[in-house]
Amino acid sequence: MTQVPALPPSDRREPGEVFSSGFTLFADMLLVGLLTAAACLPVVTAPAAFAAASATLRRAAEDGVPVDTGTYAGHLRARLTRGSLAGGLAVPLLAGVLLVDSALARTTLPGAHVMAPALTLLTLGLAVVALRTTALPAPHALSPREGLLRSLADPRGTLLLAGAVVLAALLAWSIPVLIPLLPGPLVFAATAVDLRFTREGTDPAAGGGTRN
Repeated sequence: MTQVPALPPSDRREPGEVFSSGFTLFADMLLVGLLTAAACLPVVTAPAAFAAASATLRRAAEDGVPVDTGTYAGHLRARLTRGSLAGGLAVPLLAGVLLVDSALARTTLPGAHVMAPALTLLTLGLAVVALRTTALPAPHALSPREGLLRSLADPRGTLLLAGAVVLAALLAWSIPVLIPLLPGPLVFAATAVDLRFTREGTDPAAGGGTRN
């Protein structure tokens, strides 16, 4: 009886696909989401936590490094700098300002009906830029300026991330028990968008040179 030889797993990517078929998407996002949620508990560590999650997924996509707790912890230690902690301090301050403005928008003050949608768009824009900032690789890691520039230079990716943020907000509002898992899909979306942006910018067929 002839034995059929086992074929090795294919690493071929379909056009436009960032992660190969061997990427254990669900399990990796689940683990990264839980680790990121736990690392965000001190609040000021949120930028470093999201950046470490993105770096972990990026290594899995580019180098095939498995996603595990040790890999994530190593990236987190490397990104816990004074700059990232200072950026983390801005998170509760900005949230407080938005909450105060939101409360004022619900009053009968002049212009309140305009302030509510403006605050919604501002919050969504800040969330998208923050996600793109945490997904940046070296030497632009956690650079708000680079995150803003890439958000403006890649409107398609920005719209995709905006949709991911809106979906995550709806899930958090309707099913609060999912909140600890939501960082995983958000980081995955930001990393995939940045990888595609980088590859399209360095592909001669996509634009004739490197996008800066």
